[in-house]
Amino acid sequence: MISLEFLEHVDVFRKLNDDQLSAIQKCAEAVDFKKGDRIFEQGDIASHVWIVLEGDVELRTEPSDLEGGGGSKPSFISESQAFGWTCFVQPYRYRLSGYCASRWGKVIRLEREDLLDIFARDAVVGFKVMDYLLRAVGKQFEQLQDEIAKDRGIEMMSQW
Repeated sequence: MISLEFLEHVDVFRKLNDDQLSAIQKCAEAVDFKKGDRIFEQGDIASHVWIVLEGDVELRTEPSDLEGGGGSKPSFISESQAFGWTCFVQPYRYRLSGYCASRWGKVIRLEREDLLDIFARDAVVGFKVMDYLLRAVGKQFEQLQDEIAKDRGIEMMSQW
């Protein structure tokens, strides 16, 4: 069973009280992976939020989906970080693939439906979790904008 002490250090749950964390704990399942194991594939139905318990996770696009056949620059998720937030956004599909990036890893899997039930019973939990997820998405969007601006700047400079 996932400890309340661990859950209270997960950014997305940091503002929850012990009763609220206990409700999350009841639907949390730990899953083990080894290096290179795929946690989920880009395009799969997104039915879970994931939290890294131990190790690292790499998120990336699959090579066949981009011009020229190359994958995107990967992003890495480490201990106590959540990913898979697209399970709350239509069309409910993962936009990236997730792989275990360390020799071994353990992630917490939380079923979307279980979380939605908790949110329905305690709107404060739903608000706090969604507030965190929206801020995380906003941060990722800003990082993407910066990356695009940087790439375009380099492209413009190389054409001079």
